[in-house]
Amino acid sequence: MESDRSTAVATLLREAEGAHALYEADALNGVYDQDWPRWYATYAAEHGLAEVLGQDLTIDELTAFLAASYADFSLADPKPAEPWAEYTATRIASEL
Repeated sequence: MESDRSTAVATLLREAEGAHALYEADALNGVYDQDWPRWYATYAAEHGLAEVLGQDLTIDELTAFLAASYADFSLADPKPAEPWAEYTATRIASEL
């Protein structure tokens, strides 16, 4: 069911967000990670995204999708009501 997939993907993205915040703080000494979409994509892939979606995606495919979704989210007018993780999870569940 698409809503179950969306919920599971949103959970993965929120987990990635938390883990990435620690990565930026610790490994990057607080410096903004310009390559965050690849980090998130790798995290999601390593934590079961393929099983949730029922298909494999390459890190490059997912990186590009996450970056595009962030750009779309940032430029949307009006702004989406839901946070980025939920917005992107819904797109992943329906488009990939």
